[in-house]
Amino acid sequence: MAQTQTISFVASDVSGQKTAVIDDVPVDATIKELVDSVLPRMQLPNNDVEGRPLTYHPLNETKGRHLHAVERVGDSIQPQDHIIFQPNIDAG
Repeated sequence: MAQTQTISFVASDVSGQKTAVIDDVPVDATIKELVDSVLPRMQLPNNDVEGRPLTYHPLNETKGRHLHAVERVGDSIQPQDHIIFQPNIDAG
């Protein structure tokens, strides 16, 4: 049975107040899957102060670029990269 390759990196919210080392993320996971799994672990809010839903977009600060939902973790993140989760307010 083949073992899934994983990667570890540092994640933070945009303020830098919440930081976590994220371990054992499968390299074949999508960025969307990564965001969905990291947000609860970092206890980031789902809504802004007015109750509007938030969507988070990861920024690879090490590489200076935004990551897209369909990208693969192994193609977008290297070990020890710093990923910042930036909120976006969904209109509605």
